Amino acid sequence: MDDFLSWLGPALSAALFFAGLAAVVLAWLAGPALWRTWRRARIRRQPFPGAWREVLRRRMPAYARLPPPLQMQLKKHVQVLLAEKPFIGCAGLVVTDEMRVLVAAQAALLLLNRGAGYFPNLRQVLLYPGAFIVQRAEPGEGGLTHETRRALAGESWQQGQVLLSWDDVLAGAAHPDDGHNVVIHEFAHQLDQERGHANGAPWLGRREGYARWAAVLQREFDALRWRLGQGLVGVIDPYAATNPAEFFAVVSEHFFEQPRALAAEHPALYAEFARLYRTDPLAW
Repeated sequence: MDDFLSWLGPALSAALFFAGLAAVVLAWLAGPALWRTWRRARIRRQPFPGAWREVLRRRMPAYARLPPPLQMQLKKHVQVLLAEKPFIGCAGLVVTDEMRVLVAAQAALLLLNRGAGYFPNLRQVLLYPGAFIVQRAEPGEGGLTHETRRALAGESWQQGQVLLSWDDVLAGAAHPDDGHNVVIHEFAHQLDQERGHANGAPWLGRREGYARWAAVLQREFDALRWRLGQGLVGVIDPYAATNPAEFFAVVSEHFFEQPRALAAEHPALYAEFARLYRTDPLAW
């Protein structure tokens, strides 16, 4: 017995030491995530400012259509987004709370009922007064490149920026049924870019969902290109045929703004987006 006790004491002390060390390491690793969760919960408990509610009432008709529980969700998401994401005015634009709230509220539509993060790669939103010019080198014949200049309403960068035209943000919010919403489009790209280059395959949560997603979206993408080649038009904007990433972003616009037409013409596609976004705009 004495021999056993003489062995047990040091062994128990060593076990307790390593258990404590493991707990410290785990706490250190989990610390940032726990702190972020606590801070977001504290932000969501704060009252939603009346001035922000007035912005939603005046500028975003889609907000009034949401069921009350989703309205509450959206407002809480807005509070977190505005606490975490800086907005920077470009080309002389002075960013106001109205601008910040309207962008965040439209982006928050993509977060309803989802357990995903708040666009974790996004570091800042750049706002321009209107369409902005981008200049890029594009490949040409013989391996040569040439500079092109394009006027854009929005753009999403994998490096963590979303660029938006305020004029187009306003127009997208004011006309919630036309299938064109630059905020939804660019923030859909952010979802797509969370795990690398945008390719039309955002994080779905479950491995088994990817095979079905890929099959449905590839079939619909190919069918869209075929229809356009035949001169046929439908609910999906032709720009969606550019590549799979643009197909995902454009269909996201139609899903939230023209759900009835999208579900009628492309029921399987609508079902995939309803599973991804975990909401059904037809019920709104």
